[in-house]
Amino acid sequence: MVAAALALSTSAFAQTQWDLATAYPATNFHTVNISQFAADVDKASGGKLKMTVHANASLFKAPEIKRAVQGGQAQAGEILLVNYQNEWQLFGADGLPFLADSYEAAAKLWKVQRPVLEKKLAEQGMMVLYAVPWPPQGVYSKKPLNSAADLKGMKWRAYSPATARIAELVGAQPVTVQAAEVSQAFATGVTESMMSSGSTGADAKLYEHVKYWYDTQAWLPKNALLVNKKAFDALDKPTQDAVRKAAADAETRGWEASKKANGESLDKLKAGGMQILPASAQLKADMQKVGDTLLKEWLAKAGPEGQAMVDAFRK
Repeated sequence: MVAAALALSTSAFAQTQWDLATAYPATNFHTVNISQFAADVDKASGGKLKMTVHANASLFKAPEIKRAVQGGQAQAGEILLVNYQNEWQLFGADGLPFLADSYEAAAKLWKVQRPVLEKKLAEQGMMVLYAVPWPPQGVYSKKPLNSAADLKGMKWRAYSPATARIAELVGAQPVTVQAAEVSQAFATGVTESMMSSGSTGADAKLYEHVKYWYDTQAWLPKNALLVNKKAFDALDKPTQDAVRKAAADAETRGWEASKKANGESLDKLKAGGMQILPASAQLKADMQKVGDTLLKEWLAKAGPEGQAMVDAFRK
């Protein structure tokens, strides 16, 4: 009798379980935001959809997450868009130095980037739920930098096609290092410099290994939360609505969290003994030149679609 009643209540209440993969630590503001998103969906769907958040690349490594979502090994996953520029140039739009160099500009870029991105991901059997930027990028260095020439020969962490190309243009040696391995790479001398946000440095306690961070405000690359389209379509309408609503809330909350994390992470780096410095006029000019080259090269590869996006952004 009890078993029958239990079977009845279970079938009347079919619970869906999703795995959500992310490459960043559980304490990172992106992951905290994702965990809140998962909790919101659970609550709004009345427990119909439960997501397990797998942080710090514990389920899939950063470069594997997009394919895992596409193939349905994970129903959802967070990716750094710029990592996929080689696959499709427009994934790298928000990693172009000095194209969108403030939160306001990044929001404007996302507005023109999103529809194009949604179309591309739909072709790949995925949807984008929301995107949140990292704080503005600066240059970490084990030695003082007065100009780009000081980076010559230094081991430079590359995590995207654009960061690898920057290394080439300034004469540094690009070394591919994922976010989860940054601390170890600097500790062991595998890398001596990189362009990244204060948030990444604070997560990795880089003040233990690096003395300088130069605030170049180069770009604000975004993390996007992707979902497998089949998995999303299998949900009933109220649950789909709950996911969309929670995603919209997560986007708004995430942008605010990014701004807050920017200030807090730089304070942490300072407290740990790192020097947070403005970029010298020479370093700024050199990096701007690098940015111009990257944009020119990107537009040549991205073609009319890329040009249309940049034109719409610059309007």
